[in-house]
Amino acid sequence: MSVIGATTLYDLSWLTILMVPVLVIIQIISSHVGVQGRSDLQHFVRRAYGRPSQFLLLGLVLVVTIITIAADLEAGAAAVGLLLHAPWRWFVVPLGLLTLALLVFGTYDEVEKVLKYVLLVLLTYVVAAVLANAEWGQVLHHSIMPTIGMDKHHLDGSLALLGTTLTSYVYIWQTIEMGEEGPSRARLWLKKIDAAFGMFFGVAIFWFILVATGATLGVHHEHVETAQDAARALRPVAGRFASYLFGIGLLGSSLLALPVLVGTAAYVVGAQFDWERGLSHRLHEASKFYAVIAASIILSVVVSLVGVQPITLLFMASIAAGIATPVSLAYLVIVASNKQLMKGHPIGPWLRWTGALIAAAVGLVGLIYLASQFFG
Repeated sequence: MSVIGATTLYDLSWLTILMVPVLVIIQIISSHVGVQGRSDLQHFVRRAYGRPSQFLLLGLVLVVTIITIAADLEAGAAAVGLLLHAPWRWFVVPLGLLTLALLVFGTYDEVEKVLKYVLLVLLTYVVAAVLANAEWGQVLHHSIMPTIGMDKHHLDGSLALLGTTLTSYVYIWQTIEMGEEGPSRARLWLKKIDAAFGMFFGVAIFWFILVATGATLGVHHEHVETAQDAARALRPVAGRFASYLFGIGLLGSSLLALPVLVGTAAYVVGAQFDWERGLSHRLHEASKFYAVIAASIILSVVVSLVGVQPITLLFMASIAAGIATPVSLAYLVIVASNKQLMKGHPIGPWLRWTGALIAAAVGLVGLIYLASQFFG
């Protein structure tokens, strides 16, 4: 969001706001799959749609997830580097080992209870947007009236925004979590409402990050390539302490996301090969599942040490997710619409067609992006 705000100012604020209903719909569908089917998306695709579909979904999810894990490892390392004034590459491997320990020793739930409050630091972007003296007339105009740009910055930004919000691990993890938690059908609507509120507040923070960055870096044509660059958007509220504030938020979000990303990779592989899986199992009870967790972290560390800057890799991961997202979204809608898989309770026509429309729209943006890369 910092990169998008710095390169397109407020032009994509309308697309950010549009993500609220889109994400709510997708989370409702994925919650439905987990609760009604009592399992995850990869399991259902393997069970009902043949080997090509199984390995297409598995391959796309794994590629995007590994790149995103690498990007989040770099982001967390960059945050520690900001806080300690040290090179970020020193902290990639320790952060990977910490993630592995959280998952293997079952302490992620306890850590999550603390870290989710650390993310309240992201509310400083609300204050930063106000103190940065943003041109609110323009912000309001671009938030209501779509701005369709076909230049590189707008195409990249649009696809990255779709990829970072609709990336497959988000709703696949939702199907996993709901399938394992197993709430009653009577409580399904409570889970859907909970998911909707989460999406609303998440997108609200996205919007303020975009506005704050646009008002500080975008108007001065300062692009975001490093964590230090992105931190400058918080100067109106934090002054010379902006890098510390940004570092805390970035580290908290990375530590929250990494176990979910790594867990998703292990779950989809385990579902594909029907292994014993689940973070509630001990190491000896699901050794293959935990082996995939370790392999995912090792592979991601290797990718992260290639030399791409953390913020750049995060943006690249979002674009990769945007290209792959339509396929996994299509499978999500197809599975949720299957009466047999959903044990007689498929999603209704409205959700089915809306979900299909979202998948098609994201696919169109991805095709336009790819065409621009090949043909200019």
